[in-house]
Amino acid sequence: MKVREIVSVIEMTAPLRLQEEWDNSGLQVGFPDAGVRKVLVCLDVTEAIVDEAAAKGCGMIVSHHPLLFKPLAQVSDTTYQQRCVVKALAAGIAIYSAHTSLDNAPGGVNYKIAELIGLQGLEWLVPQAGGEGGSGLIGTLPEAERDSDFLRRIKHTFGVECLRHSECSGRPIKTVALCGGAGGFLMRDAVRQGADCFITGEFHYHDYFENDGMLLAEPGHYQSERCTIDLLAGILAAGCPGLEIVKTSIDTNPTRYDA
Repeated sequence: MKVREIVSVIEMTAPLRLQEEWDNSGLQVGFPDAGVRKVLVCLDVTEAIVDEAAAKGCGMIVSHHPLLFKPLAQVSDTTYQQRCVVKALAAGIAIYSAHTSLDNAPGGVNYKIAELIGLQGLEWLVPQAGGEGGSGLIGTLPEAERDSDFLRRIKHTFGVECLRHSECSGRPIKTVALCGGAGGFLMRDAVRQGADCFITGEFHYHDYFENDGMLLAEPGHYQSERCTIDLLAGILAAGCPGLEIVKTSIDTNPTRYDA
């Protein structure tokens, strides 16, 4: 397949018009007419990821987080972004990123997270104009769960070493809001819509004072969006018959927790 054909398949689910204005989803490196037989799917693009793609014979990397948010002032070896671009071009590897275009899409990242948690009756926390997409989701659990039990399940579901959360009081959790990645900006929307709990990858310190009693759960940016690898692989498998899809074997989470 050609790069442009793979891009077309991705953008049927995650059209670029849904991305936030500050974002840079889309083709980051490479040429639309280049041929591709094998794709590496990942969350982040790092030098190790580009090396892995080259070693496994992949002609394209499809990531969630963009390698490039701002134009490069030079293409050399000064930053990891520059080194990744040089490595990718030298190896003939294209790089495409579906970031907030996939976050904000129906059936996208937040829907995948809601599926893992088991939420029903999903609605956007903040719909986009026209209602095609939106930021964050809110839904309900089939049955209410005690807050401490719910947090224990979230920790297991996302495979986190340490779950940061607000104080438990024994309250029942039924209505849950969520946003993958850094979704703390949606906290007031979750409060206004009556969520018992809001889950996102990152909160600010003062969010924990301003949550109006709503339970906050912070599994981590990487952990909250790790499921995007499976989501992207599924999109490509369904839309690109014959294309070999490889999920990265590299944990690109840059943060660690000491016991």
